[in-house]
Amino acid sequence: MNELYPIFLKVHQLETLLVGAGFVGLEKLTFLLKSSPQARVTVVSIEISDEIRDIAANNDNIQLVQAAYHPSYLENKHMVIAATDDKAVNKTIYHDAKSRYLLVNVADTPEYCDFYLGGIVTKGNVKIAISTNGKSPTTAKRLRQLLEETIPEDINEMVENINRYRDTLKGDFEYKVEALNKLTEGLIKKD
Repeated sequence: MNELYPIFLKVHQLETLLVGAGFVGLEKLTFLLKSSPQARVTVVSIEISDEIRDIAANNDNIQLVQAAYHPSYLENKHMVIAATDDKAVNKTIYHDAKSRYLLVNVADTPEYCDFYLGGIVTKGNVKIAISTNGKSPTTAKRLRQLLEETIPEDINEMVENINRYRDTLKGDFEYKVEALNKLTEGLIKKD
């Protein structure tokens, strides 16, 4: 059973700690920034890849700390991504984060994750998140590719038009929901 509850976080308003700056750290950072280019991330690692240094050089919201992990780096953070190549360090990060009630993701270790970085499709204001409950990231990737090809590029124009229409509606919440449902029912009707 998949008990995940999907939410969309405004990570540009949160403080994220990423521990690890190798290949996996780069993957996590790139994914986060693809979806939220203004995400505020502190990257802590003994060694920092040139690719991550390049990203940080072009993004004022990325702070680099070249050091070993220490629990003090969790202070004033909202969520944590552990992406080191040392499973013991990742496990320590997980337990330290949980003791502070922080959301944590340990790369490639679903049992140590409060959240997953799933596949994301973005077309303007439309954003769709895909998860396989941590079981198959490659399946999420393929579904993302399928949806990117299927969803029309002009969907954002439709969303903007519906938003303008919504602003003109008078009445209570129930009335507005009914009017918008009627307007958008054609999206799923089959011939």
